[in-house]
Amino acid sequence: MISSLPPALLFLVGAALVPLMPRGVKKAFMLALPLAALYMIWQTPLGTSWSFSFLDMQLVLLKLDRLSRVFAFIFLIISVIGFLFALKVEDDLQHSAALCYAGGALGVTLAGDWFSLYIFWEIMAVASTFLILASRTKAARAAAFRYILVHLFGGLLLLAGIVLTLSAGGGVAIGALKLEGAAAWLIFLGIALNAAIPPLHPWLKDAYPEATPTGAVFLSAFTTKSAVYIMCRVFAGAEVLIWVGAIMTIFPIFYAVLENDIRRVLSYSLMNQVGYMMCGIGIGTTLAINGTVSHAFCHILYKALLFMAAGSVLTMTGRSRCTDLGGLYKTMPLTAIFCMVGSASISAFPLFSGFVSKSMIVSAAGLQHLTVIWFMLQFASVGVIDHAGIKVPYFTFFGHDSGVRASDPPWNMTWAMGIAAAFCLGIGIFPQPLYSILPFAVDYAPYTGAHVVGQLQLLLFGALAFVLLIYSGYYPAEIRAINLDFDWFYRKGGRAFARLMDRGLNGINAASDRWLVSDLTGAVNRFARRAPVTISKGVMIPLWRLVGVRGWPLEQKKRDLERGMAIGALPVGVGAAAAALMTLIVFVLS
Repeated sequence: MISSLPPALLFLVGAALVPLMPRGVKKAFMLALPLAALYMIWQTPLGTSWSFSFLDMQLVLLKLDRLSRVFAFIFLIISVIGFLFALKVEDDLQHSAALCYAGGALGVTLAGDWFSLYIFWEIMAVASTFLILASRTKAARAAAFRYILVHLFGGLLLLAGIVLTLSAGGGVAIGALKLEGAAAWLIFLGIALNAAIPPLHPWLKDAYPEATPTGAVFLSAFTTKSAVYIMCRVFAGAEVLIWVGAIMTIFPIFYAVLENDIRRVLSYSLMNQVGYMMCGIGIGTTLAINGTVSHAFCHILYKALLFMAAGSVLTMTGRSRCTDLGGLYKTMPLTAIFCMVGSASISAFPLFSGFVSKSMIVSAAGLQHLTVIWFMLQFASVGVIDHAGIKVPYFTFFGHDSGVRASDPPWNMTWAMGIAAAFCLGIGIFPQPLYSILPFAVDYAPYTGAHVVGQLQLLLFGALAFVLLIYSGYYPAEIRAINLDFDWFYRKGGRAFARLMDRGLNGINAASDRWLVSDLTGAVNRFARRAPVTISKGVMIPLWRLVGVRGWPLEQKKRDLERGMAIGALPVGVGAAAAALMTLIVFVLS
């Protein structure tokens, strides 16, 4: 059965079978499924398979090239680690949703046509929503509702762009697009929303912290990185992404420093790292694309490691605020070590994975003489050190002693963190295996004197700034306030739009009711009731005057006429006059 299904569909079928399995079989199955799919991808030669015709479109469920293969590898690796981390969770909703989510991400990566990509894109949106709902809290339900609305809107943008592309004669096969015309821009915006590119990003920091401890691991890996993959395949070299990505590396830093919740800090730092990838895609050179792909590979591992560490703390203590934690290194030493490995990796410390990937993007910017962009990326590197590199482990495991005492999490969670940490160290020390599977041949040496010394200077500068702020008392403590992000514009703008529609459209409706229903209809009704009398008087009065009727006799005839009209009895002359008038009108018109 395994070999007879595409890898993405294998996950979807597995998601349906999980609730039907005994607990022991279920655990083994969840680990075996991504391992089997990983073996399938490893053994599958580059090229196209699972292609068939549907509604005059050639659909391709498995298009494997050097770009898609890298993302398929890392999605399957993190699936194994994520399911190991969630092994003891007794919740079929989370397991099935995670399998569908992983299958959707794999389907997006391997799809060779726009139609298949869109289907898997929407599967990801729906499945990931359930990983937020699985927390079963009021805040999670509200966040999940907002999350699915945003992503359905993004899916509609993507679908509209695809339909316009096909209607304009474009092929159904996924290929590079120029950022010109409504169709390309709609596709771009649909992908940008999933990539959390500002100002389309608030959904991420709103939803991810509300997910379950295990669900957040999968969320950190799939949605934004599948968007990075599609952006890399379709819009590589789009210059707008250079500036968008550079701004994206800096913008979230300030919010991450202010945030008090660990997972919210990590959510903002996730946006920061995706910014490097967007910038690399925009630069579009061989080195930049290799750097983007390798950084996505490394980022999935160390960000998942950091979310696993935060999830472990939340699971064991029930707390996730920096100011509620501290001193946990005494009783959670392994979790503290793994968290520091993740922090060193995201900070691009030499010998850790982030160093061998991020430096490729920064170097690509320098080689293209993008001086301002290069400085922005370097500044952002210092900011990463401050919040994700030092703040998260310091306030969680060191800092003040909160008095909270909790042991390291169960063995499966510890092993999952250990495997991710081993990848972070192994790639950092031996980057060549990763470099060998990148889309283009790699001619880059990360461990040169200039790279190492320059990065160490940034690291030490960032660490010094953090220490000075901490010991001077100026580092932001818990701020019991709402940090205004771009969602402020959505909230205020949405309310203003609702009020405008309420007052505008409902005002038009009320005016229409008053003018058309009440006034005009009433006037027509009154006219219809008075029309026979008015017309009869208009005909008869001139005739009566013509024959010499004046004064009181004329007024009496008017009253008799109105009275007769009221009871339906008219003088014969009136009827004859009316008939003569109608005959005259018909004669003239004919």
